[in-house]
Amino acid sequence: MAWQRVSVVVEGEAAEALAEALATAGAVAVDTEDADFGTPQESARFAEPGSDVVPWPRARVSALFGQGHDGAEGLASALQEIGATALEAPRSEAVADTDWVRQTQAQFEPVRAGERLWVVPSWHAPPDPEAINIRIDPGAAFGTGTHPTTRLVLAWLERAIHGGEAVIDYGCGSGVLAIAAMKLGASHATGVDVDPLSLEAARYNSRANDVALRCVSPGEPLEAADIMVANILANPLRVLAPLLAAHTRAGGALALSGILAHQSDDVLETYAPFFSMRLAAEEAGWVCLAGIRRESA
Repeated sequence: MAWQRVSVVVEGEAAEALAEALATAGAVAVDTEDADFGTPQESARFAEPGSDVVPWPRARVSALFGQGHDGAEGLASALQEIGATALEAPRSEAVADTDWVRQTQAQFEPVRAGERLWVVPSWHAPPDPEAINIRIDPGAAFGTGTHPTTRLVLAWLERAIHGGEAVIDYGCGSGVLAIAAMKLGASHATGVDVDPLSLEAARYNSRANDVALRCVSPGEPLEAADIMVANILANPLRVLAPLLAAHTRAGGALALSGILAHQSDDVLETYAPFFSMRLAAEEAGWVCLAGIRRESA
């Protein structure tokens, strides 16, 4: 099947309307980005959840058209419909038909974490059949093993689990940490996440790995953990300190990641009243912090 990609730069305020008009004109996919990305004119745009996002000053809107549609005509029609003017000459290019599934899969290779653990997509044969192989496919939830923070906690779990522990993975995403804990010998593990899609992914992945993982939303009953892990971000981890401490038994172990090296002192200070903390490992500017729950905290 022949595909055609067209793109144009417009005022940022017009980008959303143009994207809608292109979809109406027959585009099968539309993408919007900062037209000045990578230049001195690039401007970051951030917003708190629930607030309006300020558009870029100049936006590049790209659309993909399939066979039977003239992309250039569709773009011209969409611009005319919303009364927008192209700030640069529109571009058009042919796009070869591609096996998108195969191309996407090629981006994900097995990843080693620690000495015995591998995270392996389902379409790959395990590089080491004798290793502990965790089957995780890319999806909507974070945790495919490719990010340093995931590998740091996996390597820590490999050292921390000796068999029979109760584990909580707070902010479980794909469930990779809790699944690894079970495969390493934990007696049971619970994944907690605010995102229903993450909990769905964790349940699916636990079945794919033949482990029984309990997946719950925050606020549901939790037993005290022998091992608590949380790979989120520094700010949420600071807020969660009392809660994670409350669900970790005295003498239990904790591992935190999702923390940049320059944020580690603040997080260590926040957890110090509850845990005896230390820097456990660092990779590519990210750290894993570990601690033991204080008896009297």
